[in-house]
Amino acid sequence: MKFPLISRRNLLGSASLLAVGGALAQPTSSKTTTLVLSAPPGGAVDVLGRELAARMGQILGTTIIVESKAGASGMLAAQAVARSPADGHTLLLTHSTPILYMPHLFPKIAYDVTRDLKFVTQICEADLVLVVNKDVPVKNLREFLQWAAANRGKVSYGSYSTGSAGHLLSEYLSISRNLEMTHVPYKGEGPMLQDIMGGHISWGLSIFGSAAAHVASGRMRALAVTGPRRFPQMPDVPTFTEAGLRDDEFQVMGGILMLMPAGVPTPVADKIEAAAREAVASTGMKARFQLYGLRGTGDSSANTRKAFDDSSPIIAKLVKASGVKLD
Repeated sequence: MKFPLISRRNLLGSASLLAVGGALAQPTSSKTTTLVLSAPPGGAVDVLGRELAARMGQILGTTIIVESKAGASGMLAAQAVARSPADGHTLLLTHSTPILYMPHLFPKIAYDVTRDLKFVTQICEADLVLVVNKDVPVKNLREFLQWAAANRGKVSYGSYSTGSAGHLLSEYLSISRNLEMTHVPYKGEGPMLQDIMGGHISWGLSIFGSAAAHVASGRMRALAVTGPRRFPQMPDVPTFTEAGLRDDEFQVMGGILMLMPAGVPTPVADKIEAAAREAVASTGMKARFQLYGLRGTGDSSANTRKAFDDSSPIIAKLVKASGVKLD
């Protein structure tokens, strides 16, 4: 970012920044804030985003409207916010794919996360659960790997989207253990889970909330979860680490993030962060997280950026190992 010499324009700009801070703080502010969503209506990002916008609007004393800009695995929304004025009136709510994965998968990406965007908070963790068809003759992850090795080249797995965390981690598991499994891509978790239950594919990695009811019904079996902790709703299902797979790849950051354009003045950015974290801690948001099997976090901007910095090189290694590239 360039800092020009002090001039009349600069002084006017400083006055404008003070006005922005005041507008966010005042209930009578006439300028609205837009929360851009990276996913279409109906999913977790949409439902959580609308709840979050309402609560943050009350806290900040301003109106926050929600705008869905789905497409290109979330890159359209991220690009739009990255190119928005850095005045605190445009925010991004997104799953981690366009922030953590796409920069390594898509060479022609139109934004630089560390240069063009600033983290506000990670509102929740969204780890994945490995589920298998009920007729796959295994009870745990160790038995699953043994079974897959005994059927090398014959086992197929699904992913809810090409280039998604589920796809990359599944492919990494196949390649790193020399299992030669076949990838079957789907458009969403619903069709993938239906085909697992129908026996058309053997397994897949799913967001917990999408798979929980099917696991409870006995139509599929959960073997392990990514991330550092077990799901409270599935206390008997171990993490990959507990099950014996200590690869860093199964510990990377995952969840729903809030970001803003880089360059938002610090007082304004701090006010937005405080409002977001307060909203995440509310009873209403906790109920939404429970509904989708997510863990509310509300991490600080600094901690969220550190998690990104820690995960990014692991994702780069994961992408390289999987051989997946998007044009």
